[in-house]
Amino acid sequence: MKIGIICHPTYGGSGAVATELGKALAAKGHTVHFFSQSVPFRLGTFSKNIFYHEVDLNHYPLFECSFYSLGLASKIAEVAYYDKLDIVHAHYAIPHALSAMLARQILEDKCTLSKCFKLATTLHGTDITVVGADRGMEDVVRLAINKSDGVTSVSKYLKDETVRMFSPKKEITVIPNFVDTSLFFRTPKQEIREQLGIKDEKIVIHISNFRPVKCISDIIRIFDALTKRLDATLLLVGDGPERSESEILVRELGITGRVRFLGKLDDIVPLLSIADLMLMPSNVESFGLAALEAMACGVPVIATNAGGFPEFIVPGRHGYLLPPGDIEGMTEKAFLLLTDDAHWMACSEACVQQAKHYETASLVEQYERYYTRLLDEE
Repeated sequence: MKIGIICHPTYGGSGAVATELGKALAAKGHTVHFFSQSVPFRLGTFSKNIFYHEVDLNHYPLFECSFYSLGLASKIAEVAYYDKLDIVHAHYAIPHALSAMLARQILEDKCTLSKCFKLATTLHGTDITVVGADRGMEDVVRLAINKSDGVTSVSKYLKDETVRMFSPKKEITVIPNFVDTSLFFRTPKQEIREQLGIKDEKIVIHISNFRPVKCISDIIRIFDALTKRLDATLLLVGDGPERSESEILVRELGITGRVRFLGKLDDIVPLLSIADLMLMPSNVESFGLAALEAMACGVPVIATNAGGFPEFIVPGRHGYLLPPGDIEGMTEKAFLLLTDDAHWMACSEACVQQAKHYETASLVEQYERYYTRLLDEE
């Protein structure tokens, strides 16, 4: 198949999943064309089957907005026409599915609709729970869903939220996020600790795009409480709008020597391999890919019992789930895991086994079957 994938290039689960999906499809012999504002952060590979198309962000003095959505539509139409794309897979309804819809309209004079590409849209969360929650955007999001040939979501939670909020006509298929366990596995290296100036203390980690929903301040407060009871270091991987306030809070609490702001990193396996615990106290997560990747590396997770987390984290087995904002409860569970070696080892082993149920190869096969079904439909 010839497949176009539209995704955001920035640090986050949707871009990671879209990129890893495209790479896996290319490895199986499919031709994959990526469309994005810049090179997706996890692309980083060469393949005869992978092509990247950068979308120009044209600005004109007369207008106060960029023309990304229009430029994206034009680029999709161009590539779809000359390279005969079978499927265009939009990761996010807004704006990607809408741009793909416009691309099909552009092609109406050049090819019959039956020979035009099929549009698959994957909902990742922000397009539903943030953009879609804006009443002014409600009908736009619904249009993007209903005009897609097929719609998937990364969790049952997100599917249920989409149905509740939009009552879509399209059936939504759940295909969860995935992890490549041949890449994500625990290989602790002493030199990583040495490079970070970490000795024998426990290591707590968090990876995200530092948006408000990630509750970075809760992570810092939980960690601050832990440091009063044990020796530990906190690794914060990523960047975003909450970083500045987080750095201020770390200074106010007097724990700057125990917290490392590492910024955006592509290769996180070495860090996960030395980590003892991941904190994910998000208000809500449509799935929580960072948690799954941590589990594949044998890292137990303390997260919230909200969103998609309960679909793959069993409390007491893979870590713990607590209500959003329960800093005290999360602190106690974190302390338990970090001080009870037998319990930690059992959770670590169970995490690795659970991650295998979300293996990339299996989930990519689901997407292949889904694409084939769309192509077979008249």
